[in-house]
Amino acid sequence: MAADRERAQYTEEEQRTIREAFTAGGEARCPRCEVGMTARVIGGGSFGLGYARRREWLMCPGCKRSVMFDVRRGTRN
Repeated sequence: MAADRERAQYTEEEQRTIREAFTAGGEARCPRCEVGMTARVIGGGSFGLGYARRREWLMCPGCKRSVMFDVRRGTRN
């Protein structure tokens, strides 16, 4: 859909596709410009708590869009 391609953010479906590709161990590619995305690990969790989140921030060097998600949960939050 042309309107989706002009949006600044990825659609929910695009985000899901990116997360699934990344967590499956494959290279995540931008669904808009087909460029391989750059991954950056984001630390999380609070000091003293028994957990720590593993978040990934995937950025497209082509169109500059990005998506963040919790690797274990497969969600944005």
